[in-house]
Amino acid sequence: MCGIVGIFSTEPVNQQIYDSLLLLQHRGQDSTGIATMEGSTFSLHKSKGRVTQAYRTRDMRSLSGNVGLGHVRYATKGSADREEEAQPFYVNAPYGIILVHNGNLTNTRQLEKDLFINDRRHTNTTSDTEMLLNVFATELQSEVSGTNLSPQEVFNSIKSVHRRIEGSYAAIALIAGHGLVAFRDPYGIRPLVLGQRKSSTNKDEWIIASESLVLENGDYNIVKDIDPGEAVFISINGDLFSMQCSSQTSLFPCSFEYVYLARPDSVMNGISVYEARLRMGDRLAKTISKNCKLGDIDVVMPIPDSSRPAAMQVARQLGIEYREGFFKNRYVGRTFIMPGQAKRKKSVRQKLNAMGSEFRGKNILIVDDSVVRGTTSKEIVQMARIAGANKVTFTSAAPPVRFPHVYGINMPNRNELIAHKRTIHEISKVIAADDLVYQEISDLELAITDGSKIEKLDMSCFTGEYVTGNISTEYLEWVELTHKS
Repeated sequence: MCGIVGIFSTEPVNQQIYDSLLLLQHRGQDSTGIATMEGSTFSLHKSKGRVTQAYRTRDMRSLSGNVGLGHVRYATKGSADREEEAQPFYVNAPYGIILVHNGNLTNTRQLEKDLFINDRRHTNTTSDTEMLLNVFATELQSEVSGTNLSPQEVFNSIKSVHRRIEGSYAAIALIAGHGLVAFRDPYGIRPLVLGQRKSSTNKDEWIIASESLVLENGDYNIVKDIDPGEAVFISINGDLFSMQCSSQTSLFPCSFEYVYLARPDSVMNGISVYEARLRMGDRLAKTISKNCKLGDIDVVMPIPDSSRPAAMQVARQLGIEYREGFFKNRYVGRTFIMPGQAKRKKSVRQKLNAMGSEFRGKNILIVDDSVVRGTTSKEIVQMARIAGANKVTFTSAAPPVRFPHVYGINMPNRNELIAHKRTIHEISKVIAADDLVYQEISDLELAITDGSKIEKLDMSCFTGEYVTGNISTEYLEWVELTHKS
């Protein structure tokens, strides 16, 4: 999972992009990068670590220009430890292009061969973003007819990208001396939002970002979610052009954005993340009432922060007192997106502390947003017992995660998923809970889509049904062998 932003302004954009990346930090803490453009000249700085660690005053001063883009990353392809894997990526022809990407390409084996044999292009990393950049550069090179670049030539190249690329991708690129382009895969799996505001001189300024909260924080008006398959081109003069660049499109937003990844104050594809999480709690409460003795539950507690809206609604619907018993150290990264089981396990105790007075002698119903590997859940149950809980019922606002997620979330290995080939009763034993209740798959889908125009979601990690339709058992086995989480 990553966060991306691109800005066209009438003033220097370095500080705006930095501020935007701070707002997207929850989407990745492995590395970050900013690139700006002044005329035909790029300035670039990228580094491992978080935004506040990566940029010094001299770095920010070097990022000159009124157009730019930024990225925060956690690794799903490539290495989290190699600084050269950090985005943005750059190629020098045609014109010079810098690109950032959120998502995961699923045909990288074929792309690697095609780039080397047919396109005569060499990649320096194992990053699928570098592959996406080189495919785009190749197709743009075949379209250009001179020094001037037309919007139609840009859109034609994106059409070719859609034909060659498989998987999920929301991307933003700078083309030296010509402008900024953004595009989204034909399934709309990963989010991308367009915003506009007027400058002090009444000129249009534009922003494109992963989440709407970035637009609102910068006083931009939300224009629209970029459609699946659509491309947007902002010329060097600030004129905006858009075109549908895919002949077949369907909107299948990733359900895990609403469960866990996105900030609650964002709106994606017309759906409020916060309101979706409230509805998850409403529906989870009904399932809890069918499977648990409500008279045995004294209090409902969330695991902060993303499960709080669902927990509040569970308590409200069941008529049980809502209490906060776990407190969060906000200087530890999100455990779900930390690479490696050992790092996740160690960080749980650093991240959460249980206040004994809220647990002692009570029967606790814990609400979490999801249970993925079970590492965090098991530690939380143990913490509750050490703090004095009499009985621990664990509940998840999401269904059991039984299948790998191949569209940009770090769940590549089936054997690491606690729900894979286990019953709910068996999972409950593994995490040492007295009872365990999961959200139903149909309830999650209805909770997210209720009141919206969206009919279907990417629910592949819950159902094993991959919306792009090209994920084979052989591919999943290859992913497990080559990508260590």
